[in-house]
Amino acid sequence: MLEWSHLREEAPQIPVHALMAIAALLLGAMQLILPKGNHRHRLFGYAWALFMAGTAFNAVFIHEIRLLGSYSTIHLLIPVTLVSLFLAIKAARQGDINRHKVLMISLFALALVVTGLFTLLPGRVMNTTLFGAVHT
Repeated sequence: MLEWSHLREEAPQIPVHALMAIAALLLGAMQLILPKGNHRHRLFGYAWALFMAGTAFNAVFIHEIRLLGSYSTIHLLIPVTLVSLFLAIKAARQGDINRHKVLMISLFALALVVTGLFTLLPGRVMNTTLFGAVHT
């Protein structure tokens, strides 16, 4: 059962980050399934890019895991995500659809799915939000 109270109890940037990432995950999955190249694909794609950029910018203010001063190695995904988004949009505008496709699928898989799985580790906020608190 979802326990949103765990997420609401965190610093404000964490629920904002989580909700933007969830929106990007859902919208990204739709983009993978729906037809490509039409107006809807472009519109949803720009919305997805905004959610991804918002998630990345918001991550700058999350300091729960401190390995490198106030930051952790996961923060290295911020510039990677932003640069990849820029390059993917640029590739589509230049007609390099293959490069656009590779960059977007890579971003979806690595920046959302793989990193999202790490948020489900025991003791993390999304784990308790999605699966409930562990009672011993």
